[in-house]
Amino acid sequence: MNRSTGQRKALFRNLVTDLLTYEKIKTTEAKAKEIRSIAEEVITLGKNGSLDARRQLLALVYDKKVVEKVCEDIAKRYAERSGGYTRIIKIGHRLGDGAKMAQLELVV
Repeated sequence: MNRSTGQRKALFRNLVTDLLTYEKIKTTEAKAKEIRSIAEEVITLGKNGSLDARRQLLALVYDKKVVEKVCEDIAKRYAERSGGYTRIIKIGHRLGDGAKMAQLELVV
């Protein structure tokens, strides 16, 4: 991603927070593939719902309201599902620089 480690982690945390807030984001394919695994981990931790899991979620997500949403709403939605909570849909190239774009969304 051509960024330092701290900048890259902050970018991924922001993207995961936005994905869980809006349940759908548009970004480049490379970023979507990277944050997909982080989002899966966050949802799996939310399914646990313990105090320790919530504290681990706060280390991965910036907003406390998003942590509550994950533990209460999203975790219940995926209670019977053992994985595969996200979907990547390729949407073409960006006009400015031709980067491959993708839409990352939570599976309904």
